[in-house]
Amino acid sequence: MKSKLFIIPIVIILIALYSAAYTVDETQQVVVTQFGKAIGNPITEPGLNFKWPIIQEANYFPKNLLEWDGDPSQIPTLDKTYIYVDTFARWKVVDPLKFFQTVNNVTVALARLDDIIDAAVRNFIASYHLIETVRWTNRELDTFEVGIDKIQDERVVREITTGRQKIVRQILDQAFPKLKELGILLVDVQIKRLNYVEEVRRSVYGRMIAERKQIAEKFRSEGEGEARKIEGNRGKELQRITSEAYRKAQEVKGKADAESTQIYAQAYSKDPEFYSFLKTLDVYKNTMDKDSSLVLSTESDFLKYFKTLKED
Repeated sequence: MKSKLFIIPIVIILIALYSAAYTVDETQQVVVTQFGKAIGNPITEPGLNFKWPIIQEANYFPKNLLEWDGDPSQIPTLDKTYIYVDTFARWKVVDPLKFFQTVNNVTVALARLDDIIDAAVRNFIASYHLIETVRWTNRELDTFEVGIDKIQDERVVREITTGRQKIVRQILDQAFPKLKELGILLVDVQIKRLNYVEEVRRSVYGRMIAERKQIAEKFRSEGEGEARKIEGNRGKELQRITSEAYRKAQEVKGKADAESTQIYAQAYSKDPEFYSFLKTLDVYKNTMDKDSSLVLSTESDFLKYFKTLKED
């Protein structure tokens, strides 16, 4: 019985020691509270620590880098163009005591980040033209689209005086001191995505389609003009080739006829009477057949060879 009574205090002491001890790892920092009120300095170094059991409590806060991802918000730019802006940030708890006294936990801290960063983003996005938020510098774009360069030259391109990088820096500078009062260090703020609202997007798409149609019509017109030019040159060349071929054919034919006539002349000049006889026979052949009827005088030269044959 006495041994049992001796064990009970030991168990109570062990339970008290277990509830009094707490560990802090490399990614944590602790604020000890007593009846809900912070006492002592925050524990920021890793190791084993002790507190009074039951009446004191260890409140853990992350020491590593945390992320904040804001909801896309609709913001009008200085040139009255409505866009959706989606931002994100990186932050960390650097003063756990102040963090505990002001926001108490990470969930509330994210809500405060929503209010402070969203307000800064809305303030600076609305203070500049859209192109200032989109671009950083005035460098020439390294993209090229055939046919659209002339259309782009006709547009009035606003010169970048601030740029996206400086706007983001201004957002960080405005939100930084407000969050510092909460024990939060705002490490970085960036714009993740920009997009037109639906109405503006339809208008932009319509303008892009019109531009592409204009470029297509321009190319189509140039192509038709070039086709007509090629067809004209082809017809002209075909006519030239045909004329040249006809001229050469006529020259060859003329030379052949001349040569043939010369040969015939040389052949027939040796016996003119025989030549006359052959020609007359050709005339008989071409003008008379078995059904032909001729009424001629006996003195006609047309039948002179018939008369000669009869006399012979």
